[in-house]
Amino acid sequence: MTGLLERAKEHGTPLVEGDLATFVWEGQEVQLVGDFNHWSMRQDPIALAEVEPDVWAVSVQIPTDAYSEYRFIADGKFVPDPLNTHQSDDGMGHTNSFFWMPKAADTPLAQEQPDVPKGGLTQHIVDGQNYVVGSQRTVHLYQPPVDQPVPLLVVFDGSGYLHKAKITTIVDNLIAQKRIQPIALALVDPGGEGRVVEYACSDTTTAFIIKCVLPAAQEHLNLIDITQSPGAFGMMGASMGGLMSLYIALRAPEIFGRVLCESGAFGADHLYYRSVIYDLIRYAPKPDIKIWMDAGIQEWFIKPNREILPLLQERAYDVNYVEHNSGHNYPSWRNILWQGLIHLYGQA
Repeated sequence: MTGLLERAKEHGTPLVEGDLATFVWEGQEVQLVGDFNHWSMRQDPIALAEVEPDVWAVSVQIPTDAYSEYRFIADGKFVPDPLNTHQSDDGMGHTNSFFWMPKAADTPLAQEQPDVPKGGLTQHIVDGQNYVVGSQRTVHLYQPPVDQPVPLLVVFDGSGYLHKAKITTIVDNLIAQKRIQPIALALVDPGGEGRVVEYACSDTTTAFIIKCVLPAAQEHLNLIDITQSPGAFGMMGASMGGLMSLYIALRAPEIFGRVLCESGAFGADHLYYRSVIYDLIRYAPKPDIKIWMDAGIQEWFIKPNREILPLLQERAYDVNYVEHNSGHNYPSWRNILWQGLIHLYGQA
């Protein structure tokens, strides 16, 4: 390990060779948590060993196609890696360090292309009619660059998907490449601290989407007549937003017949709950909906996603499920989002 700190300062950390990522820290003793150990929720934090005076290191085996985020624990506080210039806001008030393993890379579909027509984006304040906390909610509406009426995809955690997942850029590129039919988007922001309650299989949130968001989208976007094309609209989201998307489709399949669920929060050991969605799938009449699900192998919601899949299959739901070597974060969702869009809205 001689010269390890010099290598880390020259090349940045972690130092990656094959499937081994070596993390280096200068100073007092620290611990390591990240996607690769479920942020210590199922395992203890990873201890670093002192390899030189005041230089600490540990090597972690990680799949070569993985994207991972992590932090150190120093003096009982989470801190990003000072030797890694790549940092990401996790959307929960924390800054994580991140890296791509050798066979992983961000999708080029998230990059704007000068020759690709861009859809229009407008911001609206929608009256929640007492269905949501705060009575009003911000909604961004995306109209694709076409003249004909199009289906609508409603997106939970709208600003996150807009700014961190680059969903409008991905949709622009997929439309230009004729890999999906043109679609419109309604990107709906959550209610701050009330997000978990609103997304926990809430009938009031279902009513808000149908009675408030949908009329606003129909007013400002050029949408197909859903009464003439039942189930042509879609719902999508990640984590609790993915759970709520599937719930709304189960409740209103005549409107929302397509679901894109990323890292669905169907239940988790550390959260001590099991969603009512299991009983709806098991006992309610099966609606005609098409489902895309994806989940990261390095995240804490992988277990409930693996549990709910066979239940959907037993009831003969039209479901496609994909796992990827990453965690619970927007870069992971962004990198596979295009596959779900093609599955649900691919050109015939």
